[in-house]
Amino acid sequence: MMQLANVSVSTLAYDADCRQCLRLATFLDEVKTEYPAYFCKPVPPFGVASPKLLVVGLAPGMHGANATGRPFTGDHAGILLYETLYKFGFASHPISANINDGLELMDARISNAVKCLPPANKPTTDEIKTCNGFLKNELTGLNTDTRILALGTIAHNAVLTALGYKVSTAKFAHAAVHNLPNGRTLFDSYHCSRYNTNTRRLTEEAFHAVFANVRQHIDG
Repeated sequence: MMQLANVSVSTLAYDADCRQCLRLATFLDEVKTEYPAYFCKPVPPFGVASPKLLVVGLAPGMHGANATGRPFTGDHAGILLYETLYKFGFASHPISANINDGLELMDARISNAVKCLPPANKPTTDEIKTCNGFLKNELTGLNTDTRILALGTIAHNAVLTALGYKVSTAKFAHAAVHNLPNGRTLFDSYHCSRYNTNTRRLTEEAFHAVFANVRQHIDG
């Protein structure tokens, strides 16, 4: 087991030295040359070992998780996510500044469908498939009553694939709740990206409503 932030995750669910995707590995090498202080590795999950909520995003951002080594930390998308996690009792602080800021998650963990920074924030289909094995192993280690929140269609489909389902099993829709055949519950939300929030495709109120529903399910 390897210690990652405030969570112990099996090495099968995360490999800091993974270079299976040549395009991503080469891109990380190039970014590391330009930004020597950046993390520039596969970004590990962040949170507790036995979460009641697993949030699954798309992939690390160039100047966010790829720089800091913590999901959604240092970029615009993390502003709304961590503020919302705090509001609903899943985080000790509303702001995630860096890995040494003392922030801890409670009953929650954050992961990504793709662990490495993709060029232009767009992983290929093959890269998503290759990285899906890590998400599969992560989900296998969770209790069946862990709620899963997918941020965006790619994360939604990655979760279904990791659980062994066809993507047609449940169609992504913002604020949708899917009761899957294996007893797991999958929640959907538009990704809290700068584009979605700036265009008002995703509002703060709409994002909070999704988390309010998740919290209600968890609290019974």
